[in-house]
Amino acid sequence: MVSIRDIAKIAGVSPASVSRILNHDNSFHINQNTRQRVLDTATRMNYSKTKSKRGPKGKKGMAIGLILRHTAENEPSDPYFKNIHTGIIDEAAKWRLNTEVVFRMHDRHKDLDQISKYGAIILIGQMTDDAIAAIRARNKNVILVDAAPTLENCDYICNDFGKRTQKILDYLYKLGHRNIVYIGGNSSVVALDGKTIMLKNDSRAKAYSDWMRIKGLNQYEHLYISKWSMEDGFKLCNQMLLQMKELPSAIVVGSDPMALGVYKALKDHEIKIPDEVSIVSFDDVEMNNYLTPSLSSVYMDSSEMGKTAVHLAKNLMMEENKMPLIITCRSEFHLRDSVKEKE
Repeated sequence: MVSIRDIAKIAGVSPASVSRILNHDNSFHINQNTRQRVLDTATRMNYSKTKSKRGPKGKKGMAIGLILRHTAENEPSDPYFKNIHTGIIDEAAKWRLNTEVVFRMHDRHKDLDQISKYGAIILIGQMTDDAIAAIRARNKNVILVDAAPTLENCDYICNDFGKRTQKILDYLYKLGHRNIVYIGGNSSVVALDGKTIMLKNDSRAKAYSDWMRIKGLNQYEHLYISKWSMEDGFKLCNQMLLQMKELPSAIVVGSDPMALGVYKALKDHEIKIPDEVSIVSFDDVEMNNYLTPSLSSVYMDSSEMGKTAVHLAKNLMMEENKMPLIITCRSEFHLRDSVKEKE
């Protein structure tokens, strides 16, 4: 059954405050909005003083279970996913909700029976539909962060990188660029057994191809796709320089680590940025300001994506989800010295 501590966690106040409010202690002075929030929370959670005293605690607690894409070792090297995780922990702590890692997607052996004990489950990253269905069979309160919406009965929190890519290409087009190349990585999903299944392209690469064809620039459409590391960016850029007869006037890169590799390859070939090639990337890590030239990049506040997931989880724990949501978070394009008008 719902306890005073459960209400306190959701309402963001102390258990003592909840107790005095629910017992209508007139000597207890507290903000009226806070008092009403506690009363509303107790009502939505079907709190009963009698049941709370006599009945056992329900099967599901008020903790949030996390299922994470990255291993503990490689998560720190990916600021985008690391900040999602940090945002979840920080926002949950603000509401006095516990968070626990149920398992990581690449774990071979997963204890699926643990899933049912949490008030809600947040997945960071993309798993197969079968895997998500297996998770949801044990807990209906499932929220997916940074995953493509494929199932109709789950809440999704997504980025807008596909649409942002189109807007960047529109901007480059206005600057006179036509011969534009895309360098990026493959997207992938993880199966329940921990195996990675590679997909053809991610949303940025698809948006690039669609845009080039709509603009009638098929002859300039070139995608160079591999993994997401700096080394892969370096290798793909060198491959591009060997294969293409004409140097592109602009390159859109899928991530900042890859862009560092692209910078190195162009420098080795004495190709000047942005005089000969303009560069745009994604992630917008702090070091972009200190590159020469400074790197134009897309910033997504991924920590806020994590915090938004906690808000959804909190609501799901209070009442049944009648309408699954898809929330698209807007990114920002930070223009710097790596882009200029084509001469």
